[in-house]
Amino acid sequence: MGPLLRTVELFYDVLSPYSWLGFEVLCRYQNIWNINLQLRPSLIGGIMKDSGNKPPGLLPRKGQYMANDLKLLRHHFQIPIQFPKDFFSVIIEKGSLSAMRFLTAVSLEHPEMLEKVSRELWMRVWSRDEDITQPQSILAAAEKAGMSAEQAQGLLEKISTPKVKNQLKETTEAACRYGAFGLPITVAHVDGQTHMIFGSDRMELLAFLLGEKWMGPVPPAVNARL
Repeated sequence: MGPLLRTVELFYDVLSPYSWLGFEVLCRYQNIWNINLQLRPSLIGGIMKDSGNKPPGLLPRKGQYMANDLKLLRHHFQIPIQFPKDFFSVIIEKGSLSAMRFLTAVSLEHPEMLEKVSRELWMRVWSRDEDITQPQSILAAAEKAGMSAEQAQGLLEKISTPKVKNQLKETTEAACRYGAFGLPITVAHVDGQTHMIFGSDRMELLAFLLGEKWMGPVPPAVNARL
């Protein structure tokens, strides 16, 4: 019998571009490292409010740095990320509540589809500058991810149910209890200890905590397929 899988939780919101970077890295490593990756759709707005934090885009210098940073990270991580043309409208005003409730419904009803549907929502908002707030937009992402129209519509009808709302609230509160002040956070459970890591640029530290080898954001086995 091999060593036990270590549980690694990723708390994320598709409104967060750095969540996308962390998500893709962990998805690339989930079959390389000895981990059980658990995806936790959360609401970044709730975490910001609870912690008293503010989005970086509201501060001009941080916003400019973030735009330049993502241009570089696009190539380093090999992820087609780019800034929306109207950042304030897309990220600050419209938000991601419906999208994250939908992903919560996916996690409850069809967890095997959560990775693909999450990725398609990021592709819409952070690559193609498309909407993720309207029902037809969410359905389009789900169907592009491989869901049937019937499956997607059934899940969309559940996003206003107490079960889905409460689950998203509970997951967001769990992130806050771990100490989140933004997203993503990665929570590693190793040898009876819990480690919370903020951001997408601490994966080398995560590898160290797990006793695993860090081979960069695009490990060779994945790079060969890209």
